Amino acid sequence: MINVTMYGSQGCGYCQSAERLLNRKGVAQINKILVDQVPGARETMINKTGRRTVPQIYFGELHLGGFDDLAALEKAGKLDALLVGL
Repeated sequence: MINVTMYGSQGCGYCQSAERLLNRKGVAQINKILVDQVPGARETMINKTGRRTVPQIYFGELHLGGFDDLAALEKAGKLDALLVGL
């Protein structure tokens, strides 16, 4: 199965929505990095993505973006192909 990593924070509604969407798509395991809990994680996320907001979602090495980006892929019918293709 695809390796999914999500930078997020506790209590983040968008993070929870992203996780629910991924779970509905069959992603059982998400490597969650909580930027409000892990020292240095927010800085690492910003350096990798250029973005300051959570969630930031990766499929393998492919940076998908945040929840809005994930939802847009789903709406466009492209999310399933990414899940299978990696």
